[in-house]
Amino acid sequence: MMATTEPTAEPATEPEAAAERTVLPGRPPFTVDDLLRFPDDGNRYELFNGSLLVSPSPVPLHQYAILRLAWILESAAPPELQPLPESNLRVGPRDFFIPDLVVVPTEVVEANELMFRPEDILLAVEMVGPSTQTRDRHLKRSAYAAARIPVYWRIELDEGPSLYVHELAGDEYKPAEKHEAGETATLVTPFEVGFDPAALLRRRS
Repeated sequence: MMATTEPTAEPATEPEAAAERTVLPGRPPFTVDDLLRFPDDGNRYELFNGSLLVSPSPVPLHQYAILRLAWILESAAPPELQPLPESNLRVGPRDFFIPDLVVVPTEVVEANELMFRPEDILLAVEMVGPSTQTRDRHLKRSAYAAARIPVYWRIELDEGPSLYVHELAGDEYKPAEKHEAGETATLVTPFEVGFDPAALLRRRS
């Protein structure tokens, strides 16, 4: 296993652009209740302190990597824990996120109908795309730490890909450990699993 520490410096978060030509119910600052009335227009809508975060539907490569990671985690997870893609996470009345993948207790999945709470989430994962770089690297990291999610994985597909593991220490994440393509990342939280980040984009044999 090869792990390096990521620098802690980060630029200021840039404002997110709103969706064009879509009439949305409610007005800023938006609430989660407003979000539930939004049209199904192909965009993914999230909220940070009432501000709207809009992402287009993921590109095929992004979907491919999420599917591969879900399979890796599903194969390693104990029965009491369940990996799930694109799950609703309600942090508060004006904070709502859709992580690319989460790990939650299986019993919570069986009892849940619409949204998870921060205390349900043992791991949140984001795949960094061209339109979500600042959001995933900085805003999501801060928001998930504030929600006290124990572990946040950030996957940079353009780096081979690389896996950045953020573990909570107090009210914020420790500097991330970077696991590069070509090396096996051996992880123990929320359960033991080992994989080469390059496998997320590798063709099936």
